[in-house]
Amino acid sequence: MSASLPGSRELPESQYDLTTYWGRVKQTATITDPRTLFVGNHGLEQAKKLLVAYKQGEIKDMTPELWKAKKIVDSTLHPETGEPVLLPFRMSCFVFSNLIVTAGMLTPGLKNTGTVLWQITNQSLNVAINHANANKSNPLSYSKIAQSYFLAVGASCSVAVGLNSIIPRLKGFSPSTKLILGRLVPFAAVASAGALNVFLMRGEEMRTGIDVFPVLSEADKARLAKEGKAENDVPSLGKSKKAATLAVSETALSRVFNSSPIMVVPPLILVRLQRTEWLKKNPRYTLPINLGLILGMSFLALPFALAAFPQRQKISAESLEDEFHGRGGDGGMVVFNRGI
Repeated sequence: MSASLPGSRELPESQYDLTTYWGRVKQTATITDPRTLFVGNHGLEQAKKLLVAYKQGEIKDMTPELWKAKKIVDSTLHPETGEPVLLPFRMSCFVFSNLIVTAGMLTPGLKNTGTVLWQITNQSLNVAINHANANKSNPLSYSKIAQSYFLAVGASCSVAVGLNSIIPRLKGFSPSTKLILGRLVPFAAVASAGALNVFLMRGEEMRTGIDVFPVLSEADKARLAKEGKAENDVPSLGKSKKAATLAVSETALSRVFNSSPIMVVPPLILVRLQRTEWLKKNPRYTLPINLGLILGMSFLALPFALAAFPQRQKISAESLEDEFHGRGGDGGMVVFNRGI
């Protein structure tokens, strides 16, 4: 992200108030904007040059052009490595990357083989996205990634196939109720395995901790600027397991918040539409309607889910391990990258 660019002058974190949920929603909507996917390497380099010029004092004030450049950089680069996230795994591509997979999992009348294959595909995509956007303080080994992947696949397939076999045997439920419950099976599988996937893929962070940094006051920032240093030059206070547990837990919850409306609302609407005479006479429209419902709900849900918790999380140093007590920055606070 823009913090990784050279220059001692700090860029404003956002146009919006990130201490409020609505401010984070608007900020998240900018970094998940799919239009940033079409910028290309040249556009990214131009955006970086503009931001570097601001950070080095060549440009005095933020302009609409600079905000657009920041949007491009923040949606493309990893906040810690400063390297571009592989395009299919960026949050700005999340809706499109998940569209076909989600539509596959929500296909009416899917048998066990299809259920297993789509759950495997979904968890493969989840692993890739989680790995690409995770906190990089403690990168996972390939063996750990493989272990996490197979555990998540096993969990999602077990939940999906198990519920698919249980629902038809339920007694005391009408056929229409069983139909609705059957359409919600993918949600149960995705929600449970999605959260598990985050914990598995980022388990090393909780075991060894992630880097935490002091929150800088305006005086601290001015002093660093005079010394020709940037905020990202401040050394870590150390690695905190408590901060890591909080970061991973919040990320897992945000994934559940994101999948819930996408996996629940479209199938319920589709069930209702399939009872209409028009769709009964035109079943060929079932797939495009399903895709449209999933696409629309995905665009709507993503900013609200990702904004549930700040990406750069500030907490009191006193709430962490004893070694961090009394070492917080402005207001006794520390900050860490939660990951997405």
